[in-house]
Amino acid sequence: MIRVALADDQALVRMGLRVLLEREPDLTLVGEAADGHETLALVRRTAPDVLLLDIRMPGPDGLAVLRQITGDPGLASTRVVIVTTFETDEYVLAAVRDGASGFVLKDAEPADLVRAVRAAAAGDALLSPSVTRRLVELVGRRLPGGGADGPAMDTLTGREREIVAWVATGRSNDEIAAELFISPATVRTHVGRAMLKLNARDRAQLVVFAVRAGLTIPPA
Repeated sequence: MIRVALADDQALVRMGLRVLLEREPDLTLVGEAADGHETLALVRRTAPDVLLLDIRMPGPDGLAVLRQITGDPGLASTRVVIVTTFETDEYVLAAVRDGASGFVLKDAEPADLVRAVRAAAAGDALLSPSVTRRLVELVGRRLPGGGADGPAMDTLTGREREIVAWVATGRSNDEIAAELFISPATVRTHVGRAMLKLNARDRAQLVVFAVRAGLTIPPA
């Protein structure tokens, strides 16, 4: 069972997310919060597997909450999925920098949000294709720590390059495994090795590197 908490200052949004989560047999809602202080207290009290987090909230905003969670070793087991409208580009840049495990648009299909929760709980970071395109547009030239365009990319094996290209499509490890007829564990191993070689801090940055290098999936 995946334990989920949600934080949004809009009661109607929380209600919609609650109904969606309660319909899934493998997800259970452990609590809700309407501002930053409540969110941090909720996470520390319940230690959810995944937190669905809005950016704009009273008190500490979502980005401040994200930094406190990812910076606290005691909360390392909680993964954060940002639920956003991309109202401000700088918010997206900061969320990438500070370790969010996924990005879901508020107008996304319900199935996309459920997939993001499951992927985050499994240790993946889900970037849906629409979010991936937006992230690449925003951070392709601005994300610090770049430099994987040249020699560093050459250190990848052919298989690692292929899988990094698939990561850039926004697919999860399970989905990539299904496409390539290999196990999710094998995909996870290749992704981890590629991140190490490229010095990518997370999956979002790996996507940016892939796009910079012009990696594309092989034609069917």
